[in-house]
Amino acid sequence: MKYTIPFNKPHLTGKETHYIYDAVSTGKLSGNGKYTQLCQNYLKERYGFGKCLLTTSCTDALEMAALLINIEAGDEVIMPSYTFVSTSNAFILRGAKIVFTDSRIDHPGMDEDSIEALITSKTKAIVPVHYAGVACDMDKIMALAEKYNLYVIEDAAQAIDSFYTGKDGNKRPLGSIGHLAAFSFHETKNIISGEGGMLAVNDARFMDRAEIIWEKGTNRSAFFRGEVDKYGWVDLGSSFLPSELIAAFLWAQLENLDAIQTKRVALWNNYHSVLHNWAKSKGIQLPLVAENATNNGHMFYVVCKDLQQRTDLINHLKANEIMAVFHYLSLHKSPFYHARHDHRDLPQTDRYSDCLLRLPMFYDIDTETHEFIIKTLLQF
Repeated sequence: MKYTIPFNKPHLTGKETHYIYDAVSTGKLSGNGKYTQLCQNYLKERYGFGKCLLTTSCTDALEMAALLINIEAGDEVIMPSYTFVSTSNAFILRGAKIVFTDSRIDHPGMDEDSIEALITSKTKAIVPVHYAGVACDMDKIMALAEKYNLYVIEDAAQAIDSFYTGKDGNKRPLGSIGHLAAFSFHETKNIISGEGGMLAVNDARFMDRAEIIWEKGTNRSAFFRGEVDKYGWVDLGSSFLPSELIAAFLWAQLENLDAIQTKRVALWNNYHSVLHNWAKSKGIQLPLVAENATNNGHMFYVVCKDLQQRTDLINHLKANEIMAVFHYLSLHKSPFYHARHDHRDLPQTDRYSDCLLRLPMFYDIDTETHEFIIKTLLQF
């Protein structure tokens, strides 16, 4: 059916095509030009990342991370089962074994207290996924990484402009805490470029090599900066950097980041406050934002009490031409990885796969539309 209210609608600030035209008119369409530099410098300065490299997707950023930490056959990587396949694929492509954690009972993010029992002599990295832009407990994760000499790669696909306050009282942007971090600018995210992503490099050991991997395994960027008199193939790599057209689109979005974030957070807060009593009466769980985390307005979801209730709620919304969608399927039960999983039950992961439902959440929802969505929910 055709939905009057979609789940997502990409927001355009109005300058995207202007900047794309500007990029075209300069004759520089391949990557690492004016707009790539504008975006990378802005994100580095605003959030304090060590180094920023735009990529064609968050998937590419994760694959770069796997290359940087030299993932090899036999290495083990710990991550949640409740995540997108790209989180796992990046490491499986290098030969790693994925060891899945369950989700928390109060949030779809990984159960940080279950990680240590999964660490073995083969473990090389932990990949926390900041689900819905809400931080994992990074103090616990970084302490384990230091204790066992592991890398931490933050999957911050949904976490732009979200923060974590550590036990030391310092408030830090997500993606700036782990050794490496991957962001997404896919059309469903807060800040978009159609497809697109970014690798944040926070460990100085990886900064030079990250740029080489980004440039197909060559020291081409150093050559253009005049640091070497010629460039060649010096390492592994691939074509990870995006075209200037993607970067130009992204720059128009970044210029409006504060306005976009203000509107999205306001929509999220309205959902949460108005639906509180309704959810409680229906046995439905609303999103939790821990005291040490912030909410960036990426996603508003509800967790139904069972699969049947979620199916009924989807159909109720559908009858009113409102599109709501569920999210990840448990990766440990996927056709591809089921036989490779160690057969531990991950009950919370399965619960979120069966019961979580995402409501329409995008910048251009007007007040009338938002009130209609909430009214329809309250009638369920």
